[in-house]
Amino acid sequence: MSDGPKICTIDAEQAGCRLDVVLAEHHQTLSRSRIKSLILNENVIQGGKTITDPAYRVKQGQSFAMIIPDSNELAVEPEAMDLTILYEDEDLIVINKSAGLVVHPGPGTPHGTLVNGLLAHCGDTLSGIGGIKRPGIVHRLDKDTSGLIVVAKNDETHQGLSTQFAARSVERAYHGLVWDIPQPPNGSIEGNIGRHPRDRKKMAVVPAELGKPALTRYRTLKRFGNKASFVECRLATGRTHQIRVHMAHKGHALIGDPVYGRNTTARMAGIGEDDASIVKNCTRQALHAVSLGFEHPKKGERLVFQSEFPSDLAEIMAVFERMDI
Repeated sequence: MSDGPKICTIDAEQAGCRLDVVLAEHHQTLSRSRIKSLILNENVIQGGKTITDPAYRVKQGQSFAMIIPDSNELAVEPEAMDLTILYEDEDLIVINKSAGLVVHPGPGTPHGTLVNGLLAHCGDTLSGIGGIKRPGIVHRLDKDTSGLIVVAKNDETHQGLSTQFAARSVERAYHGLVWDIPQPPNGSIEGNIGRHPRDRKKMAVVPAELGKPALTRYRTLKRFGNKASFVECRLATGRTHQIRVHMAHKGHALIGDPVYGRNTTARMAGIGEDDASIVKNCTRQALHAVSLGFEHPKKGERLVFQSEFPSDLAEIMAVFERMDI
């Protein structure tokens, strides 16, 4: 670590304020987005416990230690890779991410991530506001969720996009294949999302005090008898694994989801042998970020992008279209 922890003690006027706001006031050389990233990456400690919620309400007399990692220690190397770029200017870049591509480095994936590829493509222009390991990253897609993602190239754009995500003004639509038929066919799923109480590698719908509020709106685009459905989901919030967790909680797990869904005997019943092999060989959740819309932070124009449902998931959908149901 570079200069040791930076200490902030809360006074009476700051009591009840958000943690990221207070830390930004104490450390004005760091942007609020940078401080938010430090909090989310477990670099803020209070009373011996790590605080990971930027919206945490502080109390008078509390002291917070903020650790700023050494840039050299966490440097990420550029790696040339083929990226499907839908739009690019001097401020931002919109990528159609392929399934299997991790967005940023983390435990077990130090290389071969989207960030590595972006560093090679953008060079020194890529914003560092998201942190050394997440330069330019404003939002994420799960490794095996394909589709649209926007990345900022400079601090002003990063802050502008982050503000829109926080204000829920960014349009994000996903298309997916789920088991069974949602009832009602159109609706909302609301439930706080947090770590699964028994399996810490999974997320789950949990009591309010154990998770963060999450809201997913869905509508059924097509149903395949009583076997499966083609759905559209729109995010009002952006929690980890949100669509996957909410749909599974409702009883309609995404087809192919290795964590929250299973190819049970009942689900596979009635599917021919060859088609069953296609479904069983799907090793990723059938979820694709099909639409992304936002206001360009500098130009002020509304940008909207669309991405077709990918061929591997279209093949799964064709299985259910072929069934005699």
